[in-house]
Amino acid sequence: MSLHATDVPGYTLLGRVETPADLRKLPIADLPHLAVEMRRYLIETLGRIGGHFAANLGTVELSVALHRCFETPHDRLVWDVGHQAYPHKMLTGRRSRLESIRKLGGLMPFCHRGESEYDTFGVGHSSTSISAAAGMAAAARVKGESRRAVAIIGDGGMTGGMAFEALNHAGHLGLDMLVVYNDNDMSISENVGALRDHSARVAATLGFALPRQQPPSRGSGEASEDDCCDANKMHLADRPGALFETLGFSYHGPIDGHDLDALIRAFDQLKVAKGPQFLHVITVKGKGFEPAEGAPIKYHGVTQFDPVTGAFPAKKPATKATFTQVFGEWLCEAAKRDPKIVAITPAMREGSGLVEFSQQFPTRYFDVGIAEQHAVTLAAGMACEGLKPVCAIYSTFLQRGYDQLIHDVAIQNLPVTFAIDRGGLVGADGATHHGAFDLSYLRCIPNLVVMAPSDENELRRMLATGSAHGGPSAVRYPRGNVLGVALDEVARPLAIGKGRIVREARGRRRPRVAFLAFGCMVPMALEAADILDAVVADMRFVKPLDLELLLELAQENDLLVTLEDNAKTGGAGSAICEALAAHQVQVPLLMLGLPDQFVEHGTREELLAQIGLDTPGVLRSVQKRLRAKDLDDSAVLVGPQRRDG
Repeated sequence: MSLHATDVPGYTLLGRVETPADLRKLPIADLPHLAVEMRRYLIETLGRIGGHFAANLGTVELSVALHRCFETPHDRLVWDVGHQAYPHKMLTGRRSRLESIRKLGGLMPFCHRGESEYDTFGVGHSSTSISAAAGMAAAARVKGESRRAVAIIGDGGMTGGMAFEALNHAGHLGLDMLVVYNDNDMSISENVGALRDHSARVAATLGFALPRQQPPSRGSGEASEDDCCDANKMHLADRPGALFETLGFSYHGPIDGHDLDALIRAFDQLKVAKGPQFLHVITVKGKGFEPAEGAPIKYHGVTQFDPVTGAFPAKKPATKATFTQVFGEWLCEAAKRDPKIVAITPAMREGSGLVEFSQQFPTRYFDVGIAEQHAVTLAAGMACEGLKPVCAIYSTFLQRGYDQLIHDVAIQNLPVTFAIDRGGLVGADGATHHGAFDLSYLRCIPNLVVMAPSDENELRRMLATGSAHGGPSAVRYPRGNVLGVALDEVARPLAIGKGRIVREARGRRRPRVAFLAFGCMVPMALEAADILDAVVADMRFVKPLDLELLLELAQENDLLVTLEDNAKTGGAGSAICEALAAHQVQVPLLMLGLPDQFVEHGTREELLAQIGLDTPGVLRSVQKRLRAKDLDDSAVLVGPQRRDG
């Protein structure tokens, strides 16, 4: 039965639970009602503010049982990714601040060690929990401490190879730790892969009649007499725990992850069991809210919605397309013309704009699960056979496939196009998801062409450039709307390494300023340039740079200003500085970009203003440099900074 805001008249229990110690004082009989109140609170709160939703509804009972049975924070809970950790935050002193989550200065979007002692490990990316928990269990062994480490990982997170590296090692070491496998048959999209198929067969064979399951016994991979099937009749490949037992874990379950009695019985037994333990828990993503149960993809991350009906406010017709949408449209158009084009994504079909492609070209679409390393090398293998793979991946996730990008693609000079979404600041997901470093880590790789589009037409032309190029290329673009421009009828490839002037200075006043802007910072440079009457160059290519244009601008202007939404350290501005130094050109240079620190969460606009990369901030930095004595010197100067400070 779906829970609605009117089903529970008041929070009779939730207000009494500020810490897990309070939770442990409640009678067990009260815990199901506490779970109802927690779920109602989540629905009402996230209905007002939005956030990660369906996954959190699925872990309410699991969170209650974990904190009830384990002595947190002495015992370590490590939540994978953190999409499902809002109930954990509610039970650990942060319920009253939940409305601030993902907002500037508010609660962190995921678990963060600096926010709470109950957040034992900082997360945001997938498949790290088992490794971290294994490290904590190993540390307890080395230090002679008695504590339990528990990793809570979803079936989506279990598609990442790092999870199996950790299982293999922890099983070999025989560590006293527990892995809770939260199986809801969903990642952000539908989960994919052979492991998912195995889990689905297990659930189907057991009839999903899980509340009758008896408490698990250590090492049992077979169902009890009360189960709805005879596990002894199952083929070895369909035995629930065969794979995990092979890796050295004692497998238990599966059990119903919404049955508090079953969860508490299991945890009470497993918290004293020796060696690596694995508990398979089946939950429902969106549990207790019928719209989310029926559409878990739609309700994974939400904006405001009606907490009774689940309806979202009517959206105003979009006046501008997003960079992601333009990429998806171009890819479909290109695939119609060229049968060699294939698309690869590591579990980000919706986020990367590949829904339409997956429907139009199902045999040329490859969702590899949360396996970025595999995605990159899969693309390399396809390129070896004459295909033209387009690997659609978020900037922050490509970091996980960096060795493969170098070793498997670039060294072999293979024609793989990387469509890198979410470059720069992404907003509410914070430091773990900002694409702050890609220009730095990409431009140092030989053979790789790196492009940054400033508008819709440039994005289409750069994608065409990458597809036509005989080697590896990267097109890096931000989250958000494109600058609408008149489109070319056909997206023609660009001349590699050639930028363009998009604004000339109208007057002759001195000192003369030229902005060398990259990607989505071009519109901001144009706004500042209108006030300063400055030149604006859309550099287009981070690698190779347009040296001819750069040297011309250096000769004609008194100050060069580089503008990028990437870390200044090693980024596009650094590339400009290196090129000027290599050609022994002496001109004042002001590099503007992301600071040498991790930027936390907030809206993109708030964060840009905070770090001085909005238009007023850019103007302040330029005017400060123009007032400084630096312009009297002939050396290449990297700023902003003062000689006397």
